[in-house]
Amino acid sequence: MAGIPHDHYEPKSNGEKWLASRLPVVGLLYDTLMIPTPKNLNWMWIWGIVLTFCLALQIVTGIVLVMHYTPHVDHAFSSVEHIMRNVNGGYMLRYMHANGASLFFIAVYAHIFRGLYYGSYKAPREITWIIGMLIYLMMMGTAFMGYVLPWGQMSFWGATVITGLFGAIPFIGEALQTWLLGGPAVDNATLNRFFSLHYLLPFVIAGLVIVHIWAFHTTGNNNPTGVEVRRTSKEEAEKDTLPFWPYFVIKDLFALAVILAVFFAVVGFMPNYLGHPDNYIEANALATPAHIVPEWYFLPFYAILRAFTGEVWVVQIASFFTGGIIDAKFFGVLAMFGAIAVMALAPWLDTSSVRSGRYRPMFKWWFALLVIDFFALMWLGAMPAEEPYATFSLIASAYWFAYFLVILPLLGVMEKPLARPETIEEDFAAHYPKSSDATPAE
Repeated sequence: MAGIPHDHYEPKSNGEKWLASRLPVVGLLYDTLMIPTPKNLNWMWIWGIVLTFCLALQIVTGIVLVMHYTPHVDHAFSSVEHIMRNVNGGYMLRYMHANGASLFFIAVYAHIFRGLYYGSYKAPREITWIIGMLIYLMMMGTAFMGYVLPWGQMSFWGATVITGLFGAIPFIGEALQTWLLGGPAVDNATLNRFFSLHYLLPFVIAGLVIVHIWAFHTTGNNNPTGVEVRRTSKEEAEKDTLPFWPYFVIKDLFALAVILAVFFAVVGFMPNYLGHPDNYIEANALATPAHIVPEWYFLPFYAILRAFTGEVWVVQIASFFTGGIIDAKFFGVLAMFGAIAVMALAPWLDTSSVRSGRYRPMFKWWFALLVIDFFALMWLGAMPAEEPYATFSLIASAYWFAYFLVILPLLGVMEKPLARPETIEEDFAAHYPKSSDATPAE
């Protein structure tokens, strides 16, 4: 698909021409800032800049923290205490890094559900969506390994539980788990591996983010109507779009300032609110915590992992037909990763010809239930693995898979969508009649 017609960077001075002929970085930055953007974007399109800020924050604070951290089981916990007590501003750096991870996941979940509602995964943006899901998986891996580094009780036992899942994989599980741990159990080799990967993966994420942004430079941004920008001429494209700078940059920066005001209030006044008190106890392999829970952003998938026990008929059928190869533990692992996989497959599971959920009356209700279901799974993941929470987790897990594998394909056949505007310009004029005649020059 051809890009949206717009003015490209033209070097004027001899210095600009010299640089452009050798390294066209100025032209690339210009085209990025001046990319035509649908002018009807709403406030749910602010999360991109929040995610970019979070990535930069995590990398910068992480680099400084690493200067004072010791990745050894005998010194890791005390080195974190050293950072908190003795390093100038160390407590603030650590709290910004820890709570920055939470803000990162709040923003990414808002970003993902925005994409699911407005159909940002539909053609021609399937690759952009897949790259986004890869970034999300990388984030989960990075966050998990980072949670292990303080070497508190939750760090140690969380690593023990999660790495134990790999041992459930038939045939190769035990060897894979030993390779991951660097030995028979969570120990110094594990901490070193996780430290190395936790430091490396954010730079891999940064590379994927660049590819993610590059991808929609070709396809263009989606928008609340799901109607594409007209590309037949530059004049028509200009009626549907505004340059990203200054219009959307200023809007995004204002939203970022509001979010950061809340973020720094949390960092300053309640920095441990989203953490677990047991992680301020040094790791002890001989003392198991009463209730092992991961960080809040893993809880929905942790609930799905625990929901499929040996008493569930689906697990029993899978075990019977595979001769016991797929047991309850392995089925739970498959379900946990499958819950992410079905999101990645949304471009092919959604059969509707209408992109935006704004014009899909039945879809709105099922999607609202999905959002409620996600928060229910998050709550259930923090509850003990006992009744009635086990039954509720199974019901909530069943709906998650049913939404993507059954409801989404059927809605495309059964649903009668509402009338959509012909152009973005028409939608913008309907919402902002006084602004519809204005031009960027005015």
